[in-house]
Amino acid sequence: MNDVFGYLRKYGKKTFQEKPFCDVDSLLLSQFCYLKLDGLVPKLKEGGQSVSIADLKVHPEKEGMFADTRFVKNNRKLFELMAASVRFGSMKMNYFVDIVDKNIETQFCAVTFFPEGERPYIAFRGTDETVVGWKEDFCMAFRNPIPSQGYSVIYVTQIANRISGRFYVGGHSKGGNLAVYAGLFCEEDVSDRILFFYSFDGPGFRPEVLQRERYAQIKPRIRKLVPQSSVIGMMLQTQEHYQVVRSMASGLLQHDPFTWIVTDGQFVRLDSIYKGRKVLDHAMNEWIMSLSEEQMVRFVQDLFNLIKAAEVEDLVKFEQDRKKHVKALLEAYKEMDAMEKKFMGDLLGKLLRHTFMGETKKENQVISRYCGAHK
Repeated sequence: MNDVFGYLRKYGKKTFQEKPFCDVDSLLLSQFCYLKLDGLVPKLKEGGQSVSIADLKVHPEKEGMFADTRFVKNNRKLFELMAASVRFGSMKMNYFVDIVDKNIETQFCAVTFFPEGERPYIAFRGTDETVVGWKEDFCMAFRNPIPSQGYSVIYVTQIANRISGRFYVGGHSKGGNLAVYAGLFCEEDVSDRILFFYSFDGPGFRPEVLQRERYAQIKPRIRKLVPQSSVIGMMLQTQEHYQVVRSMASGLLQHDPFTWIVTDGQFVRLDSIYKGRKVLDHAMNEWIMSLSEEQMVRFVQDLFNLIKAAEVEDLVKFEQDRKKHVKALLEAYKEMDAMEKKFMGDLLGKLLRHTFMGETKKENQVISRYCGAHK
C-alpha cells in the first residue's frame, strides 16, 4: 500500500507534460493550503511578486508554516517532498488570504497556485485548529451562506479578474465545500471557466442550495472524493455525486488525506462507502433536517458556550492539556441552566433514536437510559 508521500517520491520528478494533472495533485495542493503561509506568500491586496514552493526552503520565517502542531510531522514531510520535486518545487503561489474573525464567527483561507504547463489552481483551506472555525462548520447545518462561503465567491471572482483562461478550484474538508459553493454562486461567466471543482471529503449542502439551476450546470465538473467510512464528507450529502477512495485508517481518522491509498499514480477506488457507515450517515442527515432552525441555532450556541466557558480557544491547546480542558468542560456543563441541559439531552437522544431506528429492543433500552440521564 502507498500514500501521497509515495506518489511524490515516484512522480515528483515528472513535469505536468510528462504526467498530466490528476486528483492526487489536486489533493496535495489542497493540503498545502493548511500550512501557515502568512508573511511568506504575497497577500491578495499586496499585489506582490509570486513565490515558488522551493523559495520557501530558504525563507527565514519558514518554521512558522508548521505552527499547527496537530499535523506538524506530516505537513513538514509534505513541504519538503514538494519543495524538492521537479513537479511542484518551481510552482508559483500568490494572492494569499487568511481571515479569522470571532465577531462574525468565520475562518477563511485561500491561496492560488500556478503550476508550470498547467492551469492555475485556487485552493481553499479546510477547518483549522481554531474554535471559531469549527463553530462556523456547525452553522452549515442551518445557515446559508456561512461567512466563509461568501468569502469564497468573492475570492474566486477576484482571482478570475486577475488571470486569463480556465482554472481549477478545490479544497479538503470545509475547503471542498467552499470550492463547490463558489461555483454555484459566482457569476456564470466565471463559473464557466472552472475546469473542475474538487471536494476532498467536504460537507454537502442543504437541499435548497442544490435546487439552484446552476447546480445542474456544474454537476458534471464536481469531483468529490470521500473515504470508505466518511463522516465529514457525508454531512448534508443528498444529491452530490461522489467517488469512494480507500484509506488505511479507520473511522474519523480517514478524514486525514495522508491515510488515503495511492497506486499507480491514482487513488484506489471502491464501489461504495461501508454499508454500516452509510446507515449512520443517513441517520445523522435525517436528524439535522428534522430540527428547526431555532433548535439548531440554540444547540450550536449551547455547545460553544460550553467550550467558551471551558476557555478552549483552539484544538492545539486542547490537545496539549486534554485532561485539564475536559475537566473544565465538565465543570462548565454542571453550571449550565437546567433547561439547557434538558434541551441538549433531548436533541442528542433524538439523534440516537434516528441512528438506531428499528434496531433491537436492547439498543432501544440503552437509548432510553441515555435520554433519561440527560433530563
